Order: sequence, then C-alpha cells, then structure tokens
Amino acid sequence: MAAAGTGTGTGAGTGAGTGAGTGAGTGAGHKRPHPEPAARIGTHDGTFHCDEALACFLLRLLPRYRDAEIVRTRDPQRLAGCDVVVDVGGEYDPGRHRYDHHQRSFTESMRSLRPDKPWSTKLSSAGLVYCHFGSQILAGLLGQPEDGPVVTALYDKLYENFVEEIDAMDNGIAPAAGEPRYALSTTLSARVGHLNPRWNEPDQDTEAGFRRAMELVGSEFLERLDFYHRAWLPARALVEEAIKNRFQVDGSGQVLELSQGGCPWKEHLFQLERELALPRPLQLVLFPDRSGQWRVQSVPTAPHSFQSRLPLPEAWRGLRDEALSELAAIPGCVFVHASGFIGGNRTREGALEMARRTLELGGGTERT
Repeated sequence: MAAAGTGTGTGAGTGAGTGAGTGAGTGAGHKRPHPEPAARIGTHDGTFHCDEALACFLLRLLPRYRDAEIVRTRDPQRLAGCDVVVDVGGEYDPGRHRYDHHQRSFTESMRSLRPDKPWSTKLSSAGLVYCHFGSQILAGLLGQPEDGPVVTALYDKLYENFVEEIDAMDNGIAPAAGEPRYALSTTLSARVGHLNPRWNEPDQDTEAGFRRAMELVGSEFLERLDFYHRAWLPARALVEEAIKNRFQVDGSGQVLELSQGGCPWKEHLFQLERELALPRPLQLVLFPDRSGQWRVQSVPTAPHSFQSRLPLPEAWRGLRDEALSELAAIPGCVFVHASGFIGGNRTREGALEMARRTLELGGGTERT
C-alpha cells in the first residue's frame, strides 16, 4: 500500500542517516541509539468492514503512525500491547487511544464530542478517528493551518459527505425512515464488504482482502479530498459573485447566472442564502454547458433533494426542439426534462427567457 511504503522508506532513511552522523561526531565509544520500535495499530481479525479499514488508513496518515504495523486480533493481551486500538476491545478512551463503538454504553456522535458540529449520527471507529485526528490529518495533507478556514471547511465537508455515511451504515442506521424504494448495493461500505472471502471459498484468510480494503477506502478518501479542495471549495467564490450580481440578470433577484458550467453550486447556494439572509429564495440557475448552449435549472428544496423549489412549467416537460419552442413561444429551446428540474436553450437569452416565463407561470402545480 502507498501509505505503508512511504512510511517504511522514510523511517529507514532517517534512521540510517541520523545514526551514522551521530556515531561519527561523538566518537566510537558511544553506542548508537536504538531505533524506536514501530507503532502498532490494533483492530479485529476475521470479517472486516469499511469503518476499521478507513480508521487504520487515516491513522497511518499521521506522522507517529506512518510506519505502524496493523495487528488484527481479538486477543486482549495482544491488543493491550498496541499503541492505538480501533473497532475492537469494548473501550472508548481517547486518553489511551482506544476507539471502539460496539459497547452498549457508547452513544457518541460528532455533535456530542464536538458541540460546534451539527451531526448526530452515532460514530463508528472511522468517525471516532476522524473526530479526534481529522483536522490534524487534513492540515498535514494540505499544508494548511489546522485551525484555518480551508481545513475547517474541508473537515466538515468530508465528514458530511464521506465519513458520516460509513458511520451510519456500520451502525445500521438507515438514510431515511420507511422501506427503501431500491437497494443501495454499490456504496463504499458494500464494495469493501465484497473484498471479504466468499462463504464457500476454501481459503478464508482475510489479511490480503483487508489490505485491499485499506487501499480502496484510502484512495477514495484522498480523491474526494482533492476534489473538494481543488474544485468544490473554489466554486464558493463563483456562487457568491453570482448572488451579488443577481439583479443584473433579472429584476426579481431570484435568477442566478454562473459564468461556468459544471460548477458544484448547490451546497454553496444554500449556505450563502443563510449567511447573507437573502430576503427572497433563489429559484433558478443559468449556466453554459460544454457545447456552448445554455441550461436553466431549478434550485432543489435541499442540497441532496430531487424536489425542486420551482420546476419548469408542466406543459413544457418532456418536449424538445421545435415543439418546445413553439409551445413556449421562445426561440432556440432544446429540451425540458420530464420532471421539470432542468431545461436547455441554444442561447443565453433563450435560457433567461425560459427562466422568466417559469417565474411568471409559477412552475405549474408543483411549486414548493
């Protein structure tokens, strides 16, 4: 694994260089200092899950655990010799670096441990490690101050959009009440589960699969961090500028125009609406697509919702090209989605007119 390989190489190089230099400078009579033994991270053996795979990966991103040996066991004596233990042992004691969540007495969430955070999902071993070490890990990866705005924003974003799901799934917490409408079978937790040996395979050894699980969750964590750092976070300034200029687009102040398509705008829009205390909610967003045409999209009722605040008119939905242009009396129409959440026009002016007409018509009977 990349993290382990990097750590081993660094440790060997540093130890050799320091030892040789010390011996030459102080004389042959002095003994070289013994290298400190590698740290040990303990977790359970047998069937593995996404939470302890991520917990172990995250710990190895810290300097003191970079070269750590992963000890997979349920033997209390072997676990007692570990520097940090995750997902096994029946203890949550951060002072002793014990991070299990299976004991009956454990009810901690991000909000209970950090009252400035809003999330109340019960933590798994991944969430516990992230809660206690996440800011330090991100600061080291990004070269940013641990208490700076970049680390603070990305800490929250990664918990809400990466770690919390793993916490919930490991603790058996459904994403919504009631019977699910369809199966979620390709989540990160599910894909980690498939790395375990199949029940009828002769070889039931889980060590190689656990290493693959750490690589999988680690690569996805780092990829998500890179996206949020390099793409999601810079988009905030673009959305904020568009909000400031919204009255230049339309006198209602409810139509936003983004200068670039593909910008991740939804969460920034909701956060900026709250921060700026906008008197009227934003309803529609214009932006160019990659082909040079324009889109008009309804603002959802929540960042991850499929429901729209103001969907495009019902009569337009599912129509395309000339039929749509004729019905709407707007030149250049390309399409309107069957649900009304988005439509397209060949020109900015056409897309803006679609937005204005939507405001006038009120979006049919589905306005919320």
